[in-house]
Amino acid sequence: MKYFKSVIALTVICALVAVLLALTNSITAPIIEENASAAANEALLVVYPDGGDFTQLDISTYELPATVTEAYSASNGGYVIKLLTSGYGANMVLMCGIDGNGTVTGATCLSSGETLGYEKTYGDSLKGKTVTDIDGAETISGATMTTAGYKNAVKDALNATIILGGGSVDIRSEEEILNDNLSEALPAAEGKFVSWFMVEELENVSAVYEAENGTGYVLVSGEEFIAVDKSGAVLSTVSDDVKATMEANAQLIINSSIEEIDISGYADMPSQVKKVYKTASGNYVFELGANGFGINGDHYYNPSGKQIELKASATKDGKIIAVLTTAQYETDGIGSVCADASFYTQFNGKTEADYSDIEGISGATITTNGYKTAVSKVFEAVKMLEGVA
Repeated sequence: MKYFKSVIALTVICALVAVLLALTNSITAPIIEENASAAANEALLVVYPDGGDFTQLDISTYELPATVTEAYSASNGGYVIKLLTSGYGANMVLMCGIDGNGTVTGATCLSSGETLGYEKTYGDSLKGKTVTDIDGAETISGATMTTAGYKNAVKDALNATIILGGGSVDIRSEEEILNDNLSEALPAAEGKFVSWFMVEELENVSAVYEAENGTGYVLVSGEEFIAVDKSGAVLSTVSDDVKATMEANAQLIINSSIEEIDISGYADMPSQVKKVYKTASGNYVFELGANGFGINGDHYYNPSGKQIELKASATKDGKIIAVLTTAQYETDGIGSVCADASFYTQFNGKTEADYSDIEGISGATITTNGYKTAVSKVFEAVKMLEGVA
C-alpha cells in the first residue's frame, strides 16, 4: 500500500512538472522566436540598413543564378540575397543588400576558406554598384580568384533581384552562351564542339569550332556564328561576299595539315622551343616552354619548378596567327591567369615589332615576362628555319 501511494505521488509530481514546463514553453517560445527573428533581421540590416523588416521568399519557384541560396524582401523595397560561391577556396558565403533601384547597399562575407582575408572588406568597394557597372569593379591584384568570385556573386545577386521583381535576365554562363550559339548555327553537331587551333590565316575569323561528330565547323566572324558543312559549304544565311570568304576559309581549314620538323640540327635554336611543325601552306607551329614564376619565382613562395607550356602558330614571314596556353603551374589566382584566353589571345596578329605591346597580368610580372620571352623566340626560330637568321 505504501508503494502504491509513492507511485501516485510520483505520477502527480510528473504531471505538475509537465504542466509547468508547457506553461513555461508557452511563455518563452514566442520570446525565443522573437529574439531569433530579431537576430536574423539584424544580420540583414548589416547589408541593407534602411530595409526595415524582412520576409524570406520561396525561391524554388524562380530560376535564379546557382549561387543564390536565400532571398529576403525588404518592407521598404529591395532585397537581401544570400549567396554561396567560390574564390581561392570553396564555400564562400556572402550576404548582399540591394535597394529598390537596383543598387548595392552593402555586401559582407559571412564565412569562407580564403587565405589572405580580402573577402572581409571587399564588399565595401561594391557599394553603389548596379548591374550595368558591376563588371567594372576592381579585381584586387594578388587576390584575383577571391575578389573575382565575390564580384561575380554580387552580380548574380543583382540579376536575381531583377528576376524576383518580375523581369528577365540571361543567367547563362559564357560557356553556355557560346555553346548555344554554336548549336544554333550547326544543329547537326548535337551540341558537341572542340576549339580548332588556328594554324592558317583566316579572313575576318576570330575563332573556329569543329563538330566532334565530323559534321562541319562554325566560324566566328565578329558577332556572327557561320556554319559550314564538312565539305566547306556555307549553311548559314549570309551575303554572297561573306559566303565566298567563309567558303575560302573553310577550304584552308579542311586542307590544313602539319608535319613535325627535326630541329636537332639547329644548334642555336632557343631552349624555349621544344618542337616545331610546318603546315602544308608553309606556316609554322611551335610547342614552347616559358620560364614564369614556376622557374624564376622567389622560393619563399614555393614555386612549382615547372615551365608554362604553350603553343604558337606563325606565318613564314613572322606574324603570330594564334597562341594558346596548354598547361601552367603558376600561382593560383595570380600567374595562373596566363591560361585565360583574355591574356594569351593578345598575341594573335602580333609581329616582332609589337609582340610586347600587351596588357600584363596584374601582380604576376615574372609570369608575364617569361611568357613574352617565350613568344619572342617564335620570331627568332622562324628566321632560323627560313634561313634568314
